[in-house]
Amino acid sequence: MADYRLFGADTSPYSQKVRAALRYKGADFEWVPRSVRTEADFRAMAATPTVPLLMAPGRPPSQDSTAMLNALEADKEEPSTVPDDPACAALALILEDYGDEWLNKTMFNERWSQSPDREQAAHRVMLQLFAGEPPENRAQAEAEIAERMASRLGLVGAGGKNSRKLKQSFHRFAERLDAHLKENLFIFGGRPSAADFSVAAQFQQMLLDPTPGQWLRERTPFVTEWCEFMETPNAGAPFKPLAELEATLLPVFSDEVARTYLPWAVANSENASKRRKKLSVKIAGGQFDETTQRYAAKSFKSLKKAVGKAKEAEGLASFLKAAKAEAILQ
Repeated sequence: MADYRLFGADTSPYSQKVRAALRYKGADFEWVPRSVRTEADFRAMAATPTVPLLMAPGRPPSQDSTAMLNALEADKEEPSTVPDDPACAALALILEDYGDEWLNKTMFNERWSQSPDREQAAHRVMLQLFAGEPPENRAQAEAEIAERMASRLGLVGAGGKNSRKLKQSFHRFAERLDAHLKENLFIFGGRPSAADFSVAAQFQQMLLDPTPGQWLRERTPFVTEWCEFMETPNAGAPFKPLAELEATLLPVFSDEVARTYLPWAVANSENASKRRKKLSVKIAGGQFDETTQRYAAKSFKSLKKAVGKAKEAEGLASFLKAAKAEAILQ
């Protein structure tokens, strides 16, 4: 029996994130697609109805992708996913949360708010759920999936008036990241970090959908190639220090992360602490309104604590100041 057992779905970015990390670490694992065939096993171990779910030696089942990567790093130190430069290690955590909590909104928005993306995605989900053996009422099943997922757009802050802002955000981020990856194999040099696994997983999903997929292939060739490599990544060289990355990494933060994700994360965290149900915050592109995301607030609280511990790292404070992202240290 394999050391690790990962329940997941090819339509889930978080499943792809963890699967790629397991592959990179050379872990002995079993990939278990969630479907009608495996649902009973999944439900017996799952605390929530979401994938991924990782069974690991000596640990209870986990459904938090960030916790999974941290545990995997503790289990298998090499090849490491933590940049050698403490400042880069902190920035990697910020980008991991950006991918998990903000870029995911864009992925969800691109997939379920428009046609033909919504219908094609519903078809893939249907095939996954029924283990490649569609029911007789296939068209009805696909329509129900599409309707159910579209109804959740508002729950994650996607759709409606937020659609345009999310699309602009995703385009801005992808273009800055493309310029950075033109000069670097991975975000922090010659090997992947948690940031690579998180961000690539969201873009890998978008590459499956016709509208964002076409845009990415036409406008961001280096992001597209990196996403393909991140399916089964290998370390090509050491991590780089921040000084060697700053010229192209800074615009990723200053032009996008600090203008959308960070003000949203700060406001969402404050709302959660005050138990407010509705969030309204100004980001690049205008006002962003949604329901307060309590899980994201919990993640951001953990992120701030981790970044705070590294605040004395050489170059970190000056980088965040230049990016107008000092709020992460406050």
